[in-house]
Amino acid sequence: MTVSVNEQEKAYLKSLIDRGEPLPPKYKAILFADAPDVELVWPGKTREVTNVVLPFQSIEQIDEPRAEEPDPQLGFLWDTATGRQIEGWSNKLIWGDNKLMLSSLKNGPLRREIEAQGGLKLVYIDPPFDVGADFSVSVEVGGETFTKEPNLIEEIAYRDTWGRGAESYIAMMYERLNLVYDLLADGGSLYVHCDSRVNSLLRLVLDEIFEPENFVNDVIWKRSSNTSSIGKIWKKAHDTLLFYVKGDHYTFNFQRKPLSEASLDIYNQRDERGYYQAVPLLVSGKRSGTTGQPWKSIDPNSRGRNGMHWVTTPDKLDEYELQGLVVWPDKPGGVPRLKYYLEDNPGVVMSDIWDDVTPITSSSKESLNYATQKPETLLERILLTSSNEGDLVADFFCGSGTTLAVAEKLGRKWIGCDLGRFAIHTSRKRLIGVQRELKAQGKPYRSFEILNLGKYERQYWVGINPSLPDEERQWQTLQREEHYLTLILQAYKAERLFQLPPFHGRKGPVLVVVGPVDAPVTRQQVMEIVAACRQHRASRVDVLGFEFEMGLVPYVRDEVRAQGVMMSLKYIPKDVFDRRAVERGQVTFYDVAYLEVGTQVQHLSATVTLKDFGVYYQQDDLNVLTEQLKNGASKVTVESGQVVKVTKDKQGHVAREVLTKKWSDWVDYWAVDFDFERRQEIIRVVEADGTEREVWTGNYIFENEWQSFRTRKDRTLEMTSAPHIYPLAGRYKIAVKVIDIFGIDTTKVVEVVVS
Repeated sequence: MTVSVNEQEKAYLKSLIDRGEPLPPKYKAILFADAPDVELVWPGKTREVTNVVLPFQSIEQIDEPRAEEPDPQLGFLWDTATGRQIEGWSNKLIWGDNKLMLSSLKNGPLRREIEAQGGLKLVYIDPPFDVGADFSVSVEVGGETFTKEPNLIEEIAYRDTWGRGAESYIAMMYERLNLVYDLLADGGSLYVHCDSRVNSLLRLVLDEIFEPENFVNDVIWKRSSNTSSIGKIWKKAHDTLLFYVKGDHYTFNFQRKPLSEASLDIYNQRDERGYYQAVPLLVSGKRSGTTGQPWKSIDPNSRGRNGMHWVTTPDKLDEYELQGLVVWPDKPGGVPRLKYYLEDNPGVVMSDIWDDVTPITSSSKESLNYATQKPETLLERILLTSSNEGDLVADFFCGSGTTLAVAEKLGRKWIGCDLGRFAIHTSRKRLIGVQRELKAQGKPYRSFEILNLGKYERQYWVGINPSLPDEERQWQTLQREEHYLTLILQAYKAERLFQLPPFHGRKGPVLVVVGPVDAPVTRQQVMEIVAACRQHRASRVDVLGFEFEMGLVPYVRDEVRAQGVMMSLKYIPKDVFDRRAVERGQVTFYDVAYLEVGTQVQHLSATVTLKDFGVYYQQDDLNVLTEQLKNGASKVTVESGQVVKVTKDKQGHVAREVLTKKWSDWVDYWAVDFDFERRQEIIRVVEADGTEREVWTGNYIFENEWQSFRTRKDRTLEMTSAPHIYPLAGRYKIAVKVIDIFGIDTTKVVEVVVS
């Protein structure tokens, strides 16, 4: 072809190529024969997709025990002694960045498990599309509603999504949708939930990734019936579902809108021969056909088009609300008719306008007080249409877990993911409730495990390649160590120390030790720190860590302080890996929560009782908050581990009320593993040459054997577990996990001797 560019343009294009920069869109159609007719372009667009493979860490297994014998036809087995699933697919609830998670699913060992289940057949996602929305959550405490502000990781996600407007939103979705496409099975389906603010952008992105010919429908979900006038704008009352498929042979099970009760009455009116009875239809007050025409019988075996039989109805449309079933004649003067299916469940094939799914409100029975929660009937329709029983489905922005709950009830296998800690906690409680519900109904259900990328995600953030061989990774860790220490100490607002090991820094009069990026702070490390404190006559030290060895908190509280050292254990938040947050001094380090439990052992059984729980959170400076509060207003906040309501009356007088009256008010959920070291956490690591090896992380999987938690309808909490029966006498370790009202977990391990 003839290239119509001048010499100056050629030099310009060559300079771009030499620098590795993208070519301006207008030149692509000139230079490339296969250039697309229409292409979505934005600043910084790249077709490169994250391909990192990080090992998944299984941190918790949840399976409501069942007593009946295993059914081999279900495709999974459970141990008859414990009632817990031991074989077959276990559903996955993953906490973390869905970009890293999708990349690790697509390229890592878990991909083989997905393929063994027939591949990923359906993905539904409800990504953020409400500009101005955030990760704030509402928590009920003492009859008041407290709004917990998002942590910095969640704020980073919001800024990365909307920080540069449409450009950053498209970039975020483009990479993730590319990963979803690669992970989907051939014949798989994708539903993307959005609204008018972003549906045009997402449609273009999806056309580019899936190809326009694989677009099936844009479904309109009427989510609001409010028609009140709000100005010079049509009332916004719907969301959009963009439906795409990967390949031609995709699952599509027609869904039918059921007939009303009155319609069913008519449908069931048959004579002694089983024939339907019908009379002419009333339309707009005028009878079609002969006035006074008697009832007539119609043979149900004389089917019309699509297996339907056409009859007329004896009553008014507005009385029976049958408008959606009326077939209007093409010819003038023709008689309108109703259509019925001859199957046992008559109805009308659904169109792409769904106006019969009621949205979630605060008064809805299934409401979890989760801002973006969608109704189960919406997901039920999607799953029934585009998947079959036993298929694997996924939701990578799972929120409150609606997709996962519906999938479990409908016999689908599932994978769910969310960045928000509170979303994972909300989903966990919801799915345990589904397991209990199905168990009570005698229906099958699967276990599910809670996964994250743990220390491997942290290594990735600080520039360490987790897939390197041990020796190379250790060398890279040493190279990156100084960068890591500087980062943490800067976030903690401490100065760096170089000549006083094992101390890494100092914050005022307090020495600071930073724990490793890929391992918990251990008791042995704490003992070495105490010895160094005594050697250098230091009385105060802060120990910062991502994780702490089980049982370390009471050891520090009792034995370390008895040696004259005031030691504080503080969690390093993920927020430290956002340079912007560090530079602005926005990172908060929280003291590790305090947990005390009691055990009672008797005749091969044990019970656990919660004794005490303490947290140290702070959200606002009360003095600043009080000054900013307007007269006649109030706000609920957190100060020094207490939820406090601050009220300023019309005269400016301030009152403070502590809402967390007792320690148990902080507990939202707690669970027990009565034999904690029974199951090692084994991960599969992919080496640089593509080979895999199994590695024990040194940790154990928390097997959730008993739990009690608060729900929106029931705020009570059992404080003593049910008895657990051990098969043999011996020494056992019991792990107790408490999750507070913010979704943050604390675990303690105690040892018991059973005889």
